[in-house]
Amino acid sequence: MYNHKTNVIIAETAKYIVLLIIACFTLTPFLFMILSSLRPGSEMVQNGLTVNLDFSTMTLHNFHALINYNSGLYFLWFRNSIMITVLQTALAMLFCSMVGYGLAVYDFPGRNIIFVLVLAVMMIPTEILILPLFKLTIFMNIIDTKAGVILPFIVSPFSVFFFRQYAMGIPHDLIDSGRIDGCNEIGIFFRIISPVMLPAFASIMILQAMNSWNAFVWPLIALRSDEQLTLPIGLMSLLTPYGNNYDVLLAGSVISIIPIIILFLLNQKAFITGLTVGSVKG
Repeated sequence: MYNHKTNVIIAETAKYIVLLIIACFTLTPFLFMILSSLRPGSEMVQNGLTVNLDFSTMTLHNFHALINYNSGLYFLWFRNSIMITVLQTALAMLFCSMVGYGLAVYDFPGRNIIFVLVLAVMMIPTEILILPLFKLTIFMNIIDTKAGVILPFIVSPFSVFFFRQYAMGIPHDLIDSGRIDGCNEIGIFFRIISPVMLPAFASIMILQAMNSWNAFVWPLIALRSDEQLTLPIGLMSLLTPYGNNYDVLLAGSVISIIPIIILFLLNQKAFITGLTVGSVKG
């Protein structure tokens, strides 16, 4: 009994030590970024990225320069990224969940063919779709607009696949009971099925929001004017052949990770809540 209890304690301790080491490796780049954003650019060029805590050289000048960069252009990029991320994520969750639910629940001709096409599109690299999407945005006259960035990627094949697999595990008793009570198909989806799929919504929200927030290639092609740029494209413009503002770039990067951190913290509660609502008791 004593040996078994001791082995359990040792195993748990070893597990936490390994997780702590992994956490340190994961957080080290963020530590470098935060400390470097508080140092003058000249010191960073001379000494590189270090974790040396020299408080005499730390200053908030980089953040002040970022706020005043081109009359507050950084916060305009920040607002553009927030708007695009929120709209694209909300539309993606709506349409992808409905498509995935339809492929999982309803039996109609061509359902399996559509699902195979979804899997096939998942295998196509995004770079191959850039040229046809660019021609399409020009034809629709939405180039250099937020709609031109949002619309081409609101339906993700992976999200459709994810929602379909999750919906296939939902008991059909829920759907049948809704129909017996006189609820139409749209009402069944939004009132009965959506609460059960909250864990799926939380997961896709995180993935889709991160993809939208960090998107670089397509916004770089679809956007032209400085006022329409997103945060990753705007931060890239700080690096030019005539001078590299690494200090301001790192300060902007520190602020840019705040929304993603908030999103993770908020979705933890949504994920746990979704596990306990709408399930069948039996």
